[in-house]
Parts: sequence; C-alpha cells; structure tokens
Amino acid sequence: MKLTMAVTLDGNTYQVESTLYTIVSWERKFKRKASEMASSFGLEDIAYIAWESSKQAGINVPAMFDDFVKRCAGIDIVGAETARPTPGGQSDTP
Repeated sequence: MKLTMAVTLDGNTYQVESTLYTIVSWERKFKRKASEMASSFGLEDIAYIAWESSKQAGINVPAMFDDFVKRCAGIDIVGAETARPTPGGQSDTP
C-alpha cells in the first residue's frame, strides 16, 4: 500500500508518499495490520503515516509526533495504491 498525502504544516503544504518502512512502522506502533486500513483508519493513523513519511523523505518536521499534530493544519490523501499481484501467465504444461 502506498499513500500520497498533501500535508499542511506551519502554513506550508507539501506532498509526501508513504513507503514500506512507514507502513511497517505504523503496524508496529498500533499493533494492527495494513489490511485493516480499509475498514478502520482514523486521523491519528493518517497523521502518524504522514509524520513518519515526512521524516523518511528528509522533510524537517517536529521530532515528537504530538508536536507534529499540534502544528499540522491538515492532511489530505490525494492518492492511494494497493499492491495487487499480477495474474499468472499460462503454462505450457497441461
């Protein structure tokens, strides 16, 4: 899963994409699987992934998550991709 988010922090807006690392970090912190995002995904979840993604992208954000949330005016998900395996090819063997 990859999320593209528009983050408004301290009056500036930037876009950031989640990575495998940021999704795994979210799973570890919240003790949930990424597959659960489809049915139950809250603002704290989005903010955490945006914060972690921003750090990984080298964007200067507060070191503490709560400080990031306090200074963040909004986060919009502008794109989402779910990994989908490609269909298998036909085999020559019967």
